[in-house]
Amino acid sequence: MTKLYIGKIVNTHGIKGELRIKDDLTLSQKKEIFKVGSNLIIDDKHYKITSYRTHKDYDMVTFLGFNNINEVLFLKGKKVYKSSDEINLGDEDILDSELVTYKVKTTDDLEGEIISVEETGNNYKILRLLIGSEQVLVPYHKDFVTINSKDKEILVKIP
Repeated sequence: MTKLYIGKIVNTHGIKGELRIKDDLTLSQKKEIFKVGSNLIIDDKHYKITSYRTHKDYDMVTFLGFNNINEVLFLKGKKVYKSSDEINLGDEDILDSELVTYKVKTTDDLEGEIISVEETGNNYKILRLLIGSEQVLVPYHKDFVTINSKDKEILVKIP
């Protein structure tokens, strides 16, 4: 089983055991990952999702058997993972945590690596790349980035 990084539990919400998760997923990915009845993995333990909603920039979940804020406080600050076996994403959907493992090639035949995928607000993302010894920021947009998920490579047009 391969675990994919989803995000981090940043806080609790209310008194009924709801948890606030900060992630870097797109809306279509969230529907698949936070599906009620599926599991999230925290500290190698599986937790079944009993409710899911979004609130501001956060994903709000409750887990089976946890109905009180005092029962979930120990999860605050923990990293959240999902088994790749439980995810049925489309061919176009790639998790940011998986994308950073891809090789980078530029249209100028240079090679590099992805340092991070950063959100700039309003659902815009930027790839922070290391090309040679220089850091380069490239918009994560189809005009600048072509993804080859079969070979785990991205082709980048540096503006």
